Amino acid sequence: MSEYLNLNELDKELARDCGELADDPLEWVRYAYPWGRGPLDNFVGPDTWQVGFLREWGEDIRSHPFDGFTPVMPIMTTTTSGHGVGKSALVGMIVGFIMSTRPMCRGRVTANSIPQLETTTWPEIVKWSSMMITRRWFKTTSGRGAMKMVHRLHPELWRVEGMAWDASRPAAFAGKHAADSTTFYVIDEASEVARIVLETAQGGLTDGEPMFFMFSNPTKPAGFFFDSHHDMSKRYRVYRVDSRSARMTNKGLINQWIEDWGMDSDFVKVRVLGEFPLTGDRQFIPGPLVTAAMDPNREPYCSPTDPVIIGVDVARFGDDESTIYVRRGRDGRTIEPKVFRGLDTARLSMEVRNLAEKHLADAINVDGGGIGGAVIDNLNNWGVPNVYEIHFGGTSLDAEYANMATYMMGQARLWLKQQGVTLPIDSILKRQLTTREYEIVEAKKGTAIKVQSKEELKDDKDVKESPDRADGFCLTFATPVGMRDAERTRAELAGERHSNVVGVDYER
Repeated sequence: MSEYLNLNELDKELARDCGELADDPLEWVRYAYPWGRGPLDNFVGPDTWQVGFLREWGEDIRSHPFDGFTPVMPIMTTTTSGHGVGKSALVGMIVGFIMSTRPMCRGRVTANSIPQLETTTWPEIVKWSSMMITRRWFKTTSGRGAMKMVHRLHPELWRVEGMAWDASRPAAFAGKHAADSTTFYVIDEASEVARIVLETAQGGLTDGEPMFFMFSNPTKPAGFFFDSHHDMSKRYRVYRVDSRSARMTNKGLINQWIEDWGMDSDFVKVRVLGEFPLTGDRQFIPGPLVTAAMDPNREPYCSPTDPVIIGVDVARFGDDESTIYVRRGRDGRTIEPKVFRGLDTARLSMEVRNLAEKHLADAINVDGGGIGGAVIDNLNNWGVPNVYEIHFGGTSLDAEYANMATYMMGQARLWLKQQGVTLPIDSILKRQLTTREYEIVEAKKGTAIKVQSKEELKDDKDVKESPDRADGFCLTFATPVGMRDAERTRAELAGERHSNVVGVDYER
């Protein structure tokens, strides 16, 4: 490291120490800060949970030895916590360690909002940088547009910046690569940061010795941060910090919260236990319902009288998927769904016809918007029975819901509450079913519930995805269908339309 520093002998000795501790964040933190003196007079060292984090970070560094040339796998951590545990302090230590031990590193720090970044996250970095033993190597500034910490001799090449994120310009957060050093990202209150921004940041982890750290109170049971603790957890070191175990938290207030709200409440889960809530404030379908239905140990079940209903969502654009789901009673898993990308309407129509003939569908509910009309026309021209054209913006069958899209999701939610229902084990379907939010809108008969439209979901900063799989499944709830007559033969069923299907006029 000394070759980067044109300083005195004391600084050269300091540089040698930092070089020797470059793979041991815990020992560097103990070495670099004035524990037991001055601002840290009441502290003998980092908190217990911080010690565990720093120790395991060191293990990861040593298991990913970087030779200054050959890229190594990124070190990635994701941490949920209750309030007041000292996560911003740890952020300050993380930034100080990387900047002091990795010449020519480049970093980005952001938070859920500009006020959080300006008043909490970045000031904590400034505070800890002012206490570290290497502080005179760096110049640290604050204020909007000027949050940066740079090496005094190499300000353009050895630096970390505090940046507000903008979902409309995610590329601005991509950062600069450091092929011969460390590129790092620190995300505070990551639960509220847009998925597109966090995904874009991943592009900066392809060379050098990359590192990626997320911290947050677990406010939302959906999104990129949620996924990092669930479907994507194998990619991360995953931590959860209970406020009751942290040194500096107000234990009296915490006990009052538990007494007032209850240990199982979402309030306590988020603010004390560091656990994700069961449902978000505006989440329409609760995650636990979908998780239970995807339990691989749950055996699918249906009755001989349960009708077979097919839902067909037709892709409108190049990145969207055409999906076909088949549900029979409480069984949404046995007949495997079909998902296509780039399939034309003629071939999609044949896939639907083959499924309908094989399983003698009692209802085939096809998304009639966009190019879906071509699929409906093909099925009708081939004489396929029980085909229904559904428009997501059409009139709901229940005044509680503002349109057909919401009605179908409402019926799916009621279905998920039944005992023993099963869904395909599919993380994408799970995400699409649980990320959709709702609002209360004015309607002809008062107010009604309305879920986000496809277009709104694709524009949503946390989603950026068309809910094609969820829509395909929810289409199986679009039409009321009567029970099958179990005594009738397969030939009889195939030869006529099922008389128990109630016809409905779906308006645009």
